[in-house]
Amino acid sequence: MPIEIIHPDIERGRIRSALFDFDGTLSLIREGWQQVMIPMMVEVLAETPGAEDEGALHATVKEYVEELTGKQTIYQMLRLREEVIKRGGQPRDPLDYKRAYLERLRTRIAYRLAALEEGAAHPDEYLVPGARAMLESLRSRGVVLYLASGTDHADVLREARLLDLVGYFGDNIYGALDRYWEFSKARLIAQIIDEHALSGPEFLGVGDGFVEIENTKQVGGIAVGVASDEVRRQGVNEWKRQRLIRAGADLIVPDFREHARLTAYLFGEVDQP
Repeated sequence: MPIEIIHPDIERGRIRSALFDFDGTLSLIREGWQQVMIPMMVEVLAETPGAEDEGALHATVKEYVEELTGKQTIYQMLRLREEVIKRGGQPRDPLDYKRAYLERLRTRIAYRLAALEEGAAHPDEYLVPGARAMLESLRSRGVVLYLASGTDHADVLREARLLDLVGYFGDNIYGALDRYWEFSKARLIAQIIDEHALSGPEFLGVGDGFVEIENTKQVGGIAVGVASDEVRRQGVNEWKRQRLIRAGADLIVPDFREHARLTAYLFGEVDQP
């Protein structure tokens, strides 16, 4: 399934600005982050007085982690705090939970970052296939590109640099803040639309998470859901696909290998991708 059209009636050919999610949409550096976050949260909840068995805790945590994917990481930690309280425990500050998670995640991905820093790995090895060509294709058509992530801003900048992506976005790179209430993808989208005087289908949102797709459709934009299989680097992740369709995605792609056909379709140059 190279390109799946969910809503064939979208108005094509007018895109002027595009917002890309980072992890899982462009970058594969943090592949496997769920396998770090979920066990950590299960450990925390298992220590509370009213904890269920491990299987039930895992199911609960997995559900809300997936529900909040695409938002800043702190929102998952705020939910963890609520779950601790619900089970009669004494919660830590959500930022403490976030720091503990990030420490574990950095241990998991340290070799990837080191390989990129030292030149032992080519940046494209940690990109969703076709991602660079997709960005090139949009930029060549004059589209202004933005990058937004729930990952901390400093880490997004570092990882975008290691992947040689900064040149596509310039100063238009945004990540999570400790003052989390000051940033959201919805707020950034509103800012983009205002600054460029965009209307509906002049805005394109591309991502593998529920949040950016939903936010894009809320402003009448075109939403491309990326149902990437981050482990195999090919084919569709069916769980992502179903979730992206529920969020309102207009098109679903597994990656950007078919970037030329996808871009041509989005710009109304062909009737079928």
